Amino acid sequence: MGYRSTRECVEALEKHGQLLRIADEVDPYLEMAEIQRRVYKAKGPALLFENVKGCRFPCVSNLFGTPERARLLFADTYDPVATLVASKADPLKLLKTPGKALKAGLTALHALPKKVSASAAPVFACRCKIGDLPPIVGWPDDGGAFVTLPQVYSEPPDHPGKPLKSNLGMYRIQLNGNEFVPDREVGLHYQIHRGIGVHHKLHLDAGKPFRIAIFVGGPPAMSFAAVMPLPEGMPEVAFAGVLAGRRFRYARYEHWTVSAEADFCIVGTIKEELKREGPFGDHLGYYSLDHLFPCLEVEEVFHRKDAIWPFTVVGRPPQEDTTFGEVIHAMTGAAIPSEIPGLKAVHAVDAAGVHPLLLAIGQERYTPYVKTIRPSELLTLASAILGKGQLSLAKYLFIANEADNPALDLHDVPAFFKHMLERIRWERDLHFHTETSIDTLDYSGTALNHGSKVVFAANGNPVRTLSSVKPPLDCAVVAPGILAMRSTVDLDTFAERLEGQVAVDDFPLIVLCDDPDFVAKDFDNFVWVVFTRSNPARDISGVGAATAFKHWGCTGPLIIDARLKPHHAPPLVEDPAVTAKVDARMDSLLK
Repeated sequence: MGYRSTRECVEALEKHGQLLRIADEVDPYLEMAEIQRRVYKAKGPALLFENVKGCRFPCVSNLFGTPERARLLFADTYDPVATLVASKADPLKLLKTPGKALKAGLTALHALPKKVSASAAPVFACRCKIGDLPPIVGWPDDGGAFVTLPQVYSEPPDHPGKPLKSNLGMYRIQLNGNEFVPDREVGLHYQIHRGIGVHHKLHLDAGKPFRIAIFVGGPPAMSFAAVMPLPEGMPEVAFAGVLAGRRFRYARYEHWTVSAEADFCIVGTIKEELKREGPFGDHLGYYSLDHLFPCLEVEEVFHRKDAIWPFTVVGRPPQEDTTFGEVIHAMTGAAIPSEIPGLKAVHAVDAAGVHPLLLAIGQERYTPYVKTIRPSELLTLASAILGKGQLSLAKYLFIANEADNPALDLHDVPAFFKHMLERIRWERDLHFHTETSIDTLDYSGTALNHGSKVVFAANGNPVRTLSSVKPPLDCAVVAPGILAMRSTVDLDTFAERLEGQVAVDDFPLIVLCDDPDFVAKDFDNFVWVVFTRSNPARDISGVGAATAFKHWGCTGPLIIDARLKPHHAPPLVEDPAVTAKVDARMDSLLK
């Protein structure tokens, strides 16, 4: 069914044995977040915190903690939505399954938003202040309390009150702290390449006030729609209606469009002055630091009579947002390859923080009458990938030729790396993009949003046999062909000293890091450390490095410097006192 509120979701999950009520008082400062992290890691149920210290509203977390639970929430629409997406990839498939086609077509009818009167909108039942909202803090050095499952709604200046022209995104909202005026201002952090930025610029150019609404809770489809990688121009509220199996209900309050069924709604106007927002423990596993971002002057805060505040916890993957990614991929996995001819599959690696590392498989079809091992069409595909929506934020892109191994699985990350390292030629197959934009949350560059990218393209038969035998050096073997090493010298000096000590055909990739044993402990540690702590143009070197016609390469092992550097943001670490407190309470809380 199409759930209309967070409470309906909670009741449905409880009916299916997927909810745990916590009646004891729990502190929203760090304690609730630590409990959520532990329960998510254990693949546990959704958690309803009924007694939040200093707050009158109950809170729920882990609503989307497993793919199975997410599918349960969208049981009636999950398959038809997937069918609709797949039909974009291959519309002829619908003709082969007319039953599915009919159901998918009926599901699509829910895309049209439905306007209701303010008196019929549950969200307008009550008013409160920003200070009444749950002040949940997830990490010790966070700059204040944040909304972690917001649905931020905006419209272009020439289409007020038109939801089909709107943007809905999950942009970070800071409720207090820093220099925000209590109960009157909240911080709005949105990153590069976000739809709200387009609307913001249009309002600035038109000299009109930029009014936005922030929804929390309501139909769970709204949260999913807010993070969906939809094509530009396709309104998220339309997709939310399709996923919910019922049309998006909205009402008007003065100049604002409001989700009629949200549990909470904050309306306000973006101020001209920027204010410092952050720090915040983010999904790369580090703090995003405080920077100047837009500030919202709050007009009103509304909520339902039976409102429940949904929240999540962000941190080093996997966390609950990992499940969002898994479900979204299951629904839309066929869409992106269909938009780039020759691209067979693409995978943003969650363990590496999503944007830092992208894996892809493509085809080489340029000259089928000539057997070539030089990547050709793969480089064209790489350029298309790096110009496609959120994929453009990728920092490292590894792309392989499908014909070399038709059974290659992007989600088997160690096997994919082995495939690449067996074939890649460092003197030829690296392609850098220097002085460019990277993800706002990535601090491997030396300035906000600024860094570099690199494409690793491999084509042809293996040119080496990788080794797993530890050489007589102070190092750790991560996987076949990959070593982790420690050093205090600069990158180029390290490369010079390594010459002649490691054969490129045994270990083509060397990782320079602070803790080789940690990096080698498991492959998730490897991809997290290497791809979140390095800026390709600055932190890649190699043995026998040379530049020819402005193309850089090396004849010996490639070296990636993944040591923590002074300009990096600090990694996330729990507060020991809170950890001990949760240790002592965990059994009684979850009984």
